[in-house]
Amino acid sequence: MEAEIYTPLISFNWTLPLMWVNILILYLVMKKFFWEKIRNFMQAREAAVRESLENADSVNRLADDKLADYERRIADIESEGREIIKAAKAKADAQAKSLIEEAEAKAASLILQARNEIQLEKTKALAEMKEQVADLAILAAEKILEKELDAAGQQTLITDIIEEAGRSQWQN
Repeated sequence: MEAEIYTPLISFNWTLPLMWVNILILYLVMKKFFWEKIRNFMQAREAAVRESLENADSVNRLADDKLADYERRIADIESEGREIIKAAKAKADAQAKSLIEEAEAKAASLILQARNEIQLEKTKALAEMKEQVADLAILAAEKILEKELDAAGQQTLITDIIEEAGRSQWQN
């Protein structure tokens, strides 16, 4: 058999302590030159992120406030629009009612005027008819009597005939 080379599982050599010394020196150099800068950078970055979040929250609150304000304004405008429409409708209804009343009053006035004119025409027609009847009666009486009546007799005859004609009903 060949000679076995025996190597221990863990052997002590200077590599491990030198690695630790190397790490310690590297740590001290980094701490001296870079650690403060890295820490300051990290703190500044943290502050910037915190400030950005706070600004975002304040901007969100401001946007929510403006949104609520705009929604309130829109509701007010809609309410005002409804009131304007309601007032315009009431005004239009009042104007329509006024026009209808005015038209009814004019119609009533025209009807009354027409009735008065009809009554006046009727009165004129009756008076004219009485005159014509009186003239015809006189003419007929003259023909019958074949004599001319004097003015006083003619007037009494006319009055009698008119009164008799006024008492009787005229037929069309």
